[in-house]
Amino acid sequence: MVESTEAGESYEASVRRIAHIDMDAFYASVELLRYPELRGQPLVIGGGSHPAAPGQFSRLKDYAGRGVVTTATYPARAFGVHSAMGLMKAAKLCPEAILLPVDFAEYRRYSRRFKAIVLECAPQMEDRGIDEVFADLTEVPGGQALGGRTLAAQIQLRIQAETGLTCSIGVAPNKLLAKLASELHKPNGIAILHEADLASRIWPLACRKINGVGPKADARLKQLGVNTIGELAHCERAWLIEQFGSSYGRWLYETAWGWDDRPVVTESEPASMSRETTFERDLHAVRDRTELRALFTELCNSVASDLQRKGYVGRTVGIKLRYQDFSTATRDQTLVAYTSEAAEIRRAAGQCLKRAPLGQRLRLLGVRVSGLQRRELAADAAREAHNRESLSLF
Repeated sequence: MVESTEAGESYEASVRRIAHIDMDAFYASVELLRYPELRGQPLVIGGGSHPAAPGQFSRLKDYAGRGVVTTATYPARAFGVHSAMGLMKAAKLCPEAILLPVDFAEYRRYSRRFKAIVLECAPQMEDRGIDEVFADLTEVPGGQALGGRTLAAQIQLRIQAETGLTCSIGVAPNKLLAKLASELHKPNGIAILHEADLASRIWPLACRKINGVGPKADARLKQLGVNTIGELAHCERAWLIEQFGSSYGRWLYETAWGWDDRPVVTESEPASMSRETTFERDLHAVRDRTELRALFTELCNSVASDLQRKGYVGRTVGIKLRYQDFSTATRDQTLVAYTSEAAEIRRAAGQCLKRAPLGQRLRLLGVRVSGLQRRELAADAAREAHNRESLSLF
């Protein structure tokens, strides 16, 4: 069935158009609004301090510590610097890069602004993090024009005009292909994919480009002689299941063929909230007890503050320890009742810590609260349980 719109566009009513809007080098781009004089220079976010005076910026070569790169501008990426890389390693690749600290409050402010713009243009939006969203353009006026390019261009232009930031947008029949498409013309690009484009535009890409194919899976695929998504698509499904297990093997096959029927979810509940910190130097549980105790309490307070601010309570408190040899240990404790109180989280986390090995020095410490519930729903459930218990006494 073909329909015509008032704008004169002609399209099949059943064509699904999903957009993935991905902000370009988001943290670094926000910093460039604050320091426009750094445009065009390699810039790394993840450590350092804000300049004490105009022009007095820290250089990556002067950094000493255990921090990692949060993000980098494209000039820094040209030297091989990328997210999650150790800052010391990044300094060897691009020593003259400017180093600035992470400013989450400012990034969240810009995140809210760009998402508000997307919502005004396409009300069915799925929040995927601080710098990316999915939007269903299928039924939005203009969402079918030129395969979605017309509306995508409007969104892109509005975001740049109202925030000063650029984004890259991929529009495709589903979320999987839309996310892949948004990477094709970065930065500040728009890529439109149709099902017929799969072989020519997606299959030549490396398997690692698929969100969900990590380093280990990619290494295993290469070991098996599978380097591109096209090669993956032409593997037998049964063989992939034999190599990777039933669930993951089937997912690899379906993903390579661009199959994805997941809806754009406008509301989702977090599974957990956590805070963790990597120490500047390895800490010992006994000799650095005072410092560790203060950091541990601060993490518990931060998680409690996050829960309270977002209106959640949780029942399971957990800790995460990473040792000097990079091995990791976790411990959890489930509480009798939901909580978002810092003191209760600290008490439970402390009990978890007593059950964890503390012989080695520590390089990372984390606190997590899971089994989350909206505060008001948990309160209603507690009242109902109390009423049932009261009635059972008569």
